[in-house]
Amino acid sequence: MGRFEGRTVIVTGGTGGMGSSHVRGYHDEGANVVIAGRDDDAGRDLAARLGPRALSVHLDVTSEDDWAAAVRDAEDRFGPVAVLVNNAGVQNPAAPIEHTELRTWEQAFNVNVTGQFLGIRAVAPSMRRGGGGTIVNIASIMAHGGTAYYAPYTASKWAVRGLTKTAALELGRDGIRVNSLHPGVVSTPLINEPAAAGHPAIADVYAPDPFAIPRLAEPSEITRLLLFTTSPEASFATGSEFVLDGGLLLGPALQPEADTAA
Repeated sequence: MGRFEGRTVIVTGGTGGMGSSHVRGYHDEGANVVIAGRDDDAGRDLAARLGPRALSVHLDVTSEDDWAAAVRDAEDRFGPVAVLVNNAGVQNPAAPIEHTELRTWEQAFNVNVTGQFLGIRAVAPSMRRGGGGTIVNIASIMAHGGTAYYAPYTASKWAVRGLTKTAALELGRDGIRVNSLHPGVVSTPLINEPAAAGHPAIADVYAPDPFAIPRLAEPSEITRLLLFTTSPEASFATGSEFVLDGGLLLGPALQPEADTAA
């Protein structure tokens, strides 16, 4: 029996690079998965491939009405929500603050912060009805420092940290744990494709060579930590930040030549 047998799990951005990996990971562990996102065709296709324990719902995470409908559809099909993965997010095109348009800033906060706020607010009553649950907000290692040219994304992910900790305090006595997961650079379309026409993809300018694990992460590696964080094995963790970045935040690692010389 899987760790999430019979549990209802909502994954936002559920057809993206990390999102679809998370959906498959929960499904493999016995969960009823709700694939929530704006790409309805991709959502229906993934749900059809997974079978009767998968449901595709349309969700613009910035819409209160979409959130209400998504939770209602999830409950009608599978029962109270047990796990919410606030995975949907957007990246901004690289630009200094002086050349960043207000609409770019607003979009980052609307999706990356308000979308998660609305998700927490929408699922909390359902989780109470089910006797508790767990929420993971996908943040970023960019929430642990400054990153030139990415002010909207960086600031929005810093905000996710505060939102997570506040929600953990408010919901803990209801049996609802809230944590954040901070991936490093993961091989997904968000990294491998340009954020806007005429801009380079992050993968084109990011070099992992100096770091302890000199490569990009695979989505499945993030999924495995996510599954642990939302499982009973992590039952004492709330308001916590789980970093998975291959050592990027540590800075440059000792290189093999230096090891030999020592």
